[in-house]
Amino acid sequence: MIAKLQCVVLDCPDVRELARFYRSLLGGAVDRPDPRWSLHDDWSTLHTDDGLVLAFQRVADHRPPHWPDPARPQQFHLDLEVEDLDLAQAEAVARGATVLDDGDGKRGWRVLADPAGHPFCLVRH
Repeated sequence: MIAKLQCVVLDCPDVRELARFYRSLLGGAVDRPDPRWSLHDDWSTLHTDDGLVLAFQRVADHRPPHWPDPARPQQFHLDLEVEDLDLAQAEAVARGATVLDDGDGKRGWRVLADPAGHPFCLVRH
């Protein structure tokens, strides 16, 4: 094991609206202070009572998926919490991941793709 699931991130046009929607279904706290994320107009979180964290990322010109149309697929990515970004990135690549954005070593996260092309982030603990 090289990572721990930190949260699931959903793209959307209005982060607070979607956070409140999921709170109405799952309970929990919208935008609870958490040192892992900075909350702003483009990012919101929902911490559920059972420990699950959903995050919502604003995307300009968001195009919602059309099920089951592959031209408009589902949109989300996983944030995987790691202790050492360099080591985790190397291990993920060795297991078949592709680096999409290494952040030039200046950010606390890296964007990779799984072997099927789905993006995921390695996020420093």
